[in-house]
Amino acid sequence: MNLGNRLEPGSRSALGGCAIRRCDALSVLFPTAMIFNTFSYYVLFLLPAAGLFKLAPIGWRPWVLTLSACLFYLYFSMHGFGGVAGAFCLSIFLWESLFSRLYRPAALVCLVGVAQSVVLLVVFKYWNYLTGLVWSGALSNPWHWSGAFLPLGISFFTFEFIHYAFDRYRGKTSAGTVSEYLAFIMFFPTMVAGPIKRYEDFLPKLRAAEATLADLQVGVTRILVGLVKKFAIADLMTAFTNHLNAADIVRADRRVLPVWLLAYGIKIYFDFAGYSDIAIGSARLFGIRVPENFDWPYFRANISDFWRNWHISLSQWLFDYVFIPLGGSRVTRLRNYSNLIVTMLVSGVWHGAGTNFVVWGLWHGMLLTGHRMWRDIRGPREPSTAGLVIGGVFTFVMVNLGWAFFCMDLPTARLFLTRMFIG
Repeated sequence: MNLGNRLEPGSRSALGGCAIRRCDALSVLFPTAMIFNTFSYYVLFLLPAAGLFKLAPIGWRPWVLTLSACLFYLYFSMHGFGGVAGAFCLSIFLWESLFSRLYRPAALVCLVGVAQSVVLLVVFKYWNYLTGLVWSGALSNPWHWSGAFLPLGISFFTFEFIHYAFDRYRGKTSAGTVSEYLAFIMFFPTMVAGPIKRYEDFLPKLRAAEATLADLQVGVTRILVGLVKKFAIADLMTAFTNHLNAADIVRADRRVLPVWLLAYGIKIYFDFAGYSDIAIGSARLFGIRVPENFDWPYFRANISDFWRNWHISLSQWLFDYVFIPLGGSRVTRLRNYSNLIVTMLVSGVWHGAGTNFVVWGLWHGMLLTGHRMWRDIRGPREPSTAGLVIGGVFTFVMVNLGWAFFCMDLPTARLFLTRMFIG
């Protein structure tokens, strides 16, 4: 799954398809999640916004969230071209909000909103990668955008935007007011690191939001738990994950390679789960409950259960807006398997712009397909205790092997796996 983590001098990012010297768990997904670790996030934004939200009249509360989010977004994204890109995306939201109440089921403007979101995501997140494929044989890419051009949190808020427009097209959600729409899209506790919200779920909670003492206690506790996960566990793994580069892999004793990869699996879980805890806790300070995002995914007996409990909000989004529209399971077995693979390819591309993320998505697509085949062959029988244990161990090993494609470019991942298994 980011924030504030930068590549070391001389290294190149995943956008260019080249190896990175340090393997930061979330830097490739949302390189600003470290916002949650900063003093300014709490003192300048979270606490003042929560206090003002509590004091404001009910009708003004969505505007309080919107204004706070605009200030938050501009404060943390005004660096280089990233600020320009962020301001551009904000203007797009404001433009779209003028039409949000005009949305009607089956209206063309809903699909225009979906297309607009996809175009923005492709342009800002995948431009360098796609143009790099075209100019792969050249010494340099003349279309390359240098500098911090990626808008803050674009991977998350575009999926919420697509959900809103698509569900309005299907008549599954109400239009709400302009202020409620903006508060949903720009709710800053979840803007940069999720969880991915649903409008029909968020709207009644926004309208009924009233932070109680219990909300404050739970919110502060979740924030502290998230910070402990980040600092006390995830950051300790950095001593191992920093070695996931070609130079150290070649020099290292092959017996330590599984330890490094396991450390990365631990790091990315506690990094991402920690950020989700902070986001969920921050939302509770407003009296708003957002979805849970992790539920002990590494202790699941099969890959399907793993994905039901890892990045839950993303998994449910992919199921509802990719897998089901493709036909889901109500098709032939072959199409069902292909739908699983396509869905996980979308997941891989969403996580980052690089061929390694495509391979990581394909890896999980094949694992899900293999599990579905096994279920089709085995039938509805419940697995034995031994089967659950074996399945859990197999799932844990396969998921952690897959992290090699997530945190390294393909040549480095190939080198890593070759050294680990062959020597």
